Amino acid sequence: MLGYSTLSCGTTYGNDDDQNSFDAMRTLVTSYPNLKGVISPTTVGISAGARYLSSSPLKGKIALTGLGTPNQMRQFVKDGTVTAFQLWNPADVGYLATYVAAALASGQITGKMGETFTAGKLGQYTIGKGGEVVLGAPYTFNTSNIATFDF
Repeated sequence: MLGYSTLSCGTTYGNDDDQNSFDAMRTLVTSYPNLKGVISPTTVGISAGARYLSSSPLKGKIALTGLGTPNQMRQFVKDGTVTAFQLWNPADVGYLATYVAAALASGQITGKMGETFTAGKLGQYTIGKGGEVVLGAPYTFNTSNIATFDF
């Protein structure tokens, strides 16, 4: 869990453990009374942090975001604890992977760095170092779309 405030408070680790992450959120909010927000880079950390904030008087006063899954974060978005969070949309990951596989199988690409191909509705991609193809920015989940996802 990474916390920040108007005066940076640094990094606090929950070690991808639910109880440690819950405790880390409690430590952050008690140690830094001017804390404005927390960014959690793990699905475990964001849900534990949201669970702590949801029952705290600080709910809605400290912004919490990071990487999470819709099923674990839905209640916290609906109750206003979290406004938005992100994660890669598995449908887009699968869609891109299918286009990469088809382009490789058809000989359109070989996997060499710098090659380009089009992945349907996702647009143009360039193959990176080691044959890597990166989907791009994560998907933002919020009140307007979270109900349409089930994972």
